[in-house]
Amino acid sequence: MNETVGELGEREVLARVLARLGEARGAVLGPGDDCAVLRFAGDAVVTTDTMIEGPDFRLAWHDGFDLGWKLAATNLSDVAAMGARPTALTVALAVPHETPVELLERIASGLDAACREFAPGCGVVGGDLGRAPVVTASVTALGDLEGRRPVTRAGARPGDVVAYAGALGLAGLGLSLLFAEAADPDGTAHSRSLPELRRAHPAAVAAQLAPKPPIALGSVAAEAGATAMMDVSDSLSIDAERLARASGMTVDLDAQLLEDGFGVQQGAAVPIEAMLTGGEDHGLLATFPASAALPHGFLPIGVVRSADGADGGSDSEAPGVRLDGAPLIPAGWDPYTVRPPGS
Repeated sequence: MNETVGELGEREVLARVLARLGEARGAVLGPGDDCAVLRFAGDAVVTTDTMIEGPDFRLAWHDGFDLGWKLAATNLSDVAAMGARPTALTVALAVPHETPVELLERIASGLDAACREFAPGCGVVGGDLGRAPVVTASVTALGDLEGRRPVTRAGARPGDVVAYAGALGLAGLGLSLLFAEAADPDGTAHSRSLPELRRAHPAAVAAQLAPKPPIALGSVAAEAGATAMMDVSDSLSIDAERLARASGMTVDLDAQLLEDGFGVQQGAAVPIEAMLTGGEDHGLLATFPASAALPHGFLPIGVVRSADGADGGSDSEAPGVRLDGAPLIPAGWDPYTVRPPGS
């Protein structure tokens, strides 16, 4: 029987969701009280992200497990980008009255599996259940800096190597394929061709629906001396500009390094335009001193230059991003100005 949340009520739905979740190692007190209680070795970092059915995901493409996985992965990558170890998540889910309970169970299983895959010991320690016109999820992730200083966006220095870890442009390609082959002309998503699309383009579709960001490399980069770092969620060009502006520098990307390092990923050809403008890969963009050895998993993609051109590089008047020395106009995902077809 495909029971709905409206038929079972909050208490039974919550019991079924909690049964799918493992414990967080750092939790002194987990789900069940007004608050969870966590233990940290050092300063804590915290981040929140919301996903809404329609602009952020389509249930025709995402099953519950993939959605839960993506909810965890996108938040864990923000924690990793600060150089912290993810320790706990809180999750608020609001769904329509007629939503099958199985969907929430699958979301919980995906959340738990992603935590075990990317951040062993991290788990869901609390949250909230509610009602909404469409499926809406908000996740808060916490991390432990374990005595280290946070790696922010603002520390890049002239001469630093710009490096990247993770998939680049694959998730954006996956989204384009989904709209081209698994949606009606008006942009309405369907699942009729999804199995064939997964077989034909496994890497790109998987990168969009269930990304695998390099969470463990966040603390590794911090230990290796990363001067600045951030999660790339909206696109490489947009997020490189954010890092550049926060640091008061110019980030000069190298097209040949991008092509050599990321032109073919998991057997899929990725054009440089997709690398620069595709979003949702959730890789790590970091800068390292030129004298530092890049940690395994990071590849060089450019260099940091002084924004005023004092280092003999960029002649730009303001911090920003360039490609092979030429000004680059950032493009990618902006929830207020750029929307996929049918959103």
